[in-house]
Amino acid sequence: MDLAQLPEIATDGMAWHLLIISAAGLALVCLLGWWVQCRTLNAAHADVIWAYGVGAASLLYLLLGSGPVLLRLVTACLIGFWSLRLGTHILRRVIAEGGHEEGRYAAMRESLGERINTFHLFFFLGQGVLAWLFALPAWVIAHHAGEVSVVWLVAGVLVGVVALAGERAADKQLDRFRRDPANRGTTCREGLWRYSRHPNYFFEWLHWFSYPLLAVGAAYAGWLWLAPLFMFLFLWFVTGIPYTEKQALKSRGDDYREYQRTTSAFIPWRPRHGHSTR
Repeated sequence: MDLAQLPEIATDGMAWHLLIISAAGLALVCLLGWWVQCRTLNAAHADVIWAYGVGAASLLYLLLGSGPVLLRLVTACLIGFWSLRLGTHILRRVIAEGGHEEGRYAAMRESLGERINTFHLFFFLGQGVLAWLFALPAWVIAHHAGEVSVVWLVAGVLVGVVALAGERAADKQLDRFRRDPANRGTTCREGLWRYSRHPNYFFEWLHWFSYPLLAVGAAYAGWLWLAPLFMFLFLWFVTGIPYTEKQALKSRGDDYREYQRTTSAFIPWRPRHGHSTR
C-alpha cells in the first residue's frame, strides 16, 4: 500500500459518506428481510439479499466515484453481472421451492425452536455486514487516484470473465441434471461436476481475485486480497461446503460417499480411480 495516496481518499468526503449511506441502506433492507421471514417462516431469501446487496452498494460507489471512467465501467460490468446472475439464480431457486424453506435453514429453525427469530435478526444483519464488506473492493476501485495499468486491467477482466462463465456453466449443468426425474436420489457428475464436488463455489472464489488485480495502484489495494481469502474461509468452513455436503449425505447416502471418495472437493481436478460418470 502506498501511504502517500491515503490523503487523496481521506479528503474525498463523498467517498466516506457513501460508505455510511450504503451501510444504512443495507441495514434497512436486512431488517425488512427479517420481518418477512418472521411472517413467512422462510429465511432462504437472506442469500438473495446478500447477492443483490453487494451489487447495489458496489454500483453506487462506482457510479459516484472519482476514479478513471474505464476502470469504473469495467468493474461495474463484472460486479453488476455477478450480482444480477447470482441473486436471480438464488431467487428462482427460492421461488421454485414453493414456500418450503431450504434444507439448511429448515435445520436451523428446527434446532433453535422459539429462539429462531432472535437468531435470524442477527443473521440477516450479518448478511448486510458481509454485503457491505464485499462491496469495499468496488469502493477502492471507484476512487483509484493513480495511473491504471493496462496489464492489470486485462488480467482482472480475464479472471473475472472466466470465473463468471464457469460459475454460470456449473449452475446450469446442475439445474439441468436436477430437472430430470430419472436422476432423483443420485449425484450430478456431468460437466464441471465430474472434476469438482463444488465447481460453482470454486468459480465464486476465483471471481474475487479479479478486484485486487483491477485495483493495483490504488490506495488500500493491498487489502483487497483479503476478499478471496475470506470467501474461501466462508465457503470451506462456514456457509458453503459443510452444510451442502451434510445435506447431500442425508439425501443421497452411499452414492454421495462414493462421489466424495473419487472427486476433488473444491479445485477441479482429474477424478480418482473408480469414478463413474453414470
